[in-house]
Amino acid sequence: MSSALPSPAPARVGRFRWAICGLLFFSVAINYIDRNIIGILKGPLSHELGWSETDYAHIASAFQFAYAFGYLLGGRLMDRIGIRRGLPIAVAVWSVAAAAHGLCSLLPLDRALTVNLSWLASLGVTASLVLPFSVVGFMSARVVLGLAEGGNFPGAIKTVAEWFPQRERALATGLFNAGSNIGAILCPFVVPRMYASWGWPVTFYVTGALGLFWLVAWWWLYENPETHPRLSAAERAYIREGQPAAAPATGAPERIGWGALLGYRATWAYLAMSILAGPVWTIYMFFLPDFLQKRYQLPLVEVGNWTAVFYFVASFGGIAGGWLAGHFLGRGWSVNAARKVAMLLCAVAVLPIYLAPHVPTVWLTVLIVGLAGSAHQGWSANQFSFASDTMPKAAVSSLVGLGGFIAYFTGGFTAEIIGVVLKHTGSYASIFGVASVMYVSALLVMHLLVPRIGHK
Repeated sequence: MSSALPSPAPARVGRFRWAICGLLFFSVAINYIDRNIIGILKGPLSHELGWSETDYAHIASAFQFAYAFGYLLGGRLMDRIGIRRGLPIAVAVWSVAAAAHGLCSLLPLDRALTVNLSWLASLGVTASLVLPFSVVGFMSARVVLGLAEGGNFPGAIKTVAEWFPQRERALATGLFNAGSNIGAILCPFVVPRMYASWGWPVTFYVTGALGLFWLVAWWWLYENPETHPRLSAAERAYIREGQPAAAPATGAPERIGWGALLGYRATWAYLAMSILAGPVWTIYMFFLPDFLQKRYQLPLVEVGNWTAVFYFVASFGGIAGGWLAGHFLGRGWSVNAARKVAMLLCAVAVLPIYLAPHVPTVWLTVLIVGLAGSAHQGWSANQFSFASDTMPKAAVSSLVGLGGFIAYFTGGFTAEIIGVVLKHTGSYASIFGVASVMYVSALLVMHLLVPRIGHK
């Protein structure tokens, strides 16, 4: 028999918890605007600053690896100092880093930094790496941006675990995670117009300043749910329902070390899902525009429009996937059944993506890929909730951070593999074919490691 589940929310229980979810939504949207802006401005920046393709690749990879470490360390930060301080620190640092990209306009264009690679002589590498000062400046800003942005998702998941009963966590996660798609949709429409009006330095300054407005809203609205003056007694009781009892006060926050974290089977299940399913999003972020352009010979504006359509369709998946698990729980299903069936439906929705390179029209391709992207978001909402379903509260952010670290590092290697495949075959067919079965494989591994999800 499964443990007792929270009952549906009474009509007058209150809705303030959804205001907190709204704060998370906007932090994620700003996060994605600040990370995606450089991709939108790649052409103008390369022209004005004289970047080569490899110069831009260095800047992009600097963010990827920094974000992986940021995800890992950010989770630990949130567990150690708490959400109220930890999340605004992350937003403040990445907002400053985002704005600092504009300061690179002050760097001389005729100066370069030479990096001696003779220490790699044993590997047959004896050349030097020459980086223009503008590239070094952008790489530095991207590293700080990635490190700080890495704390956003672990912090948001921990916030959901503290503010929502178990039956609403996947829905809340899906709602705030939709902010990533909104940010990705807004970027292609807003940033080019800002660049045309003000130039790229001011564009970075303005987008970086968005985080400062969020900080004001956070300090005005956020407090721990146990002491929040705007939270009704009824809503506080509803949030507590189905959550584990608080640990006895000891004068210090409860901590779970890395060794203890790796002792949970659920940790290995979460990491397996991160390795298998997580990197599929790399295809959409970095290769979907290229795929659409090559498959249908579209001009850049149309590629941008269809990419925005993809993100719009994908934005509904996290909400739907989260709602679905909550719906099953509300009908009396066990956490195990609700979570796994929701993830199975998401995995099945990805399967048709293997057809994407073969259909005759761009709208049908975007529909198929959009369904897969939507399913990925629904899967992610439930995977994040799997962490709070199975782990002690003090370890949730650490696990999400570790999983993100693994996923983004795997995603880096995935991008390299895709590049090799495209170089040798010129086709995305095998890439989408492999992607189509990764979620089913991840769910199977998760089920083998954690046959039954129950209360912590």
